[in-house]
Amino acid sequence: MDNNTHEGSFKKTIGVFGGISIVAGIMIGSGIYFVGSFVLERTNYSAGWSIVAWIVGGLVTIAAGLCFAELGASMPVAGGQTVYLTEAYAPAFGFLNGFSTFILTGCGGVAALSMVAVKAYERVFRANTDFEMGDATVKILAILIILVLMGINLLGAREMMIYQNFSMVIRIIPVLMVIFVGLSTGNQPLDLNLSTVGTSAEDGGIAGFISLIGFATFASLWAYDGWYNLNTVAEEMKNPKRDLPLSIIISIGGVTILYVLFNLAVFKVLPQADILSMLDVGEDFQDLYLGSEVVFRTLGHPGLIILLVCMTIGIIGTANGSVLCDPRMYYAMAKENYFPKIFMHLDEKRGVPTYGILFECGLAIVFVLFNSLEDLVDLLLFAISILNLLTIYAVLRLRKKYPDLERPYKVWGGRATIYVTCAAYVVLMVNEFMDAPRAGIIGIAIMAVGLLVYLYFWKKNKGQGYKGEGIE
Repeated sequence: MDNNTHEGSFKKTIGVFGGISIVAGIMIGSGIYFVGSFVLERTNYSAGWSIVAWIVGGLVTIAAGLCFAELGASMPVAGGQTVYLTEAYAPAFGFLNGFSTFILTGCGGVAALSMVAVKAYERVFRANTDFEMGDATVKILAILIILVLMGINLLGAREMMIYQNFSMVIRIIPVLMVIFVGLSTGNQPLDLNLSTVGTSAEDGGIAGFISLIGFATFASLWAYDGWYNLNTVAEEMKNPKRDLPLSIIISIGGVTILYVLFNLAVFKVLPQADILSMLDVGEDFQDLYLGSEVVFRTLGHPGLIILLVCMTIGIIGTANGSVLCDPRMYYAMAKENYFPKIFMHLDEKRGVPTYGILFECGLAIVFVLFNSLEDLVDLLLFAISILNLLTIYAVLRLRKKYPDLERPYKVWGGRATIYVTCAAYVVLMVNEFMDAPRAGIIGIAIMAVGLLVYLYFWKKNKGQGYKGEGIE
């Protein structure tokens, strides 16, 4: 293995604080604002078990982060997950990382985020106008957001980076608003009872308990998603051997605490009866944004408008990150002759990958048209979890394959941590497959199709394997 393939290509400017900012900035995007409702629904509206699910989700993410940190510290190269999968298994597995982004996780993420940005305003329209935002309206407005992002990204990267940097700072404000006003003014007693009465675990024994926690925890992972992106810039860290694991542990641990406090703030302000009413699928309007209701009840309309504006800026900033970065991945794959040549096209004036941007946004529109928000979240999480599971197990594969590779940091807890983390992912995915099989079937099918596409390009390239060079 050539560890110096990219040496000299990047400036080492990212320290611990910079690493924490990158991870936390990516993770705190959209999930925390609405995923708590899905977690509650999956625990039969038990505040106690929903908090347990958030904590378990954070612990699983931290454990996975510890495994990724060993890979990043020992192989501090651009490309991150693509390189690890290629080196641990075969080039086809590295290709799958890019292909799944191309066909599902990139485009689907943009679609989901656009829908989240629109649905946040449903209650405002209902409370202040005679206009009701049905599913068709939500989808139309989400498509308009995607078209705007597409148009601005086609103008050039500089314009969107200005917005991206601004949104990174703004997105933390709504979370802190909910936590502060909820915990400081809420007067509802916290009922964190862990009784299984009325839940799916009531008569199911250990299997029922695992099903309850697993189904709810899997939903929470959407809010934690994005933590693995720091490894893609490991080569730009001043001291990746020390700073990478520290950044991952501190950032994920800090975000986990924020998410738990956010949900506690919700329970301190909103009576359970009101939560049940908001989330009642039998009503003509289901309000998933419990945090917004907390701010509305404590700070009124002015506070709600500030919250929604900051939320929108942050959510669209997250979506823009995908529209900005993903087409560059397709460009790099095409340069290696493992993607259609059309994705190598750069606009002569703007210097942007035009067709990559058009495809990303076009497929995002298709996802909006044919999926609900919860369906999209399940689809994305299952595909991402497959790749994360393979990458975590890659730690053991690479230890065996490259025993002499310098490993300045090794996973805390040794092989036990790796096995337990892999087992946790398997349990979560199997449980999700049993409760929501559509997402699992599509996720597995995409991986299978990806392998067939790889074989096509492999034959076309006369057996020269995919290297993942240029993926950042």
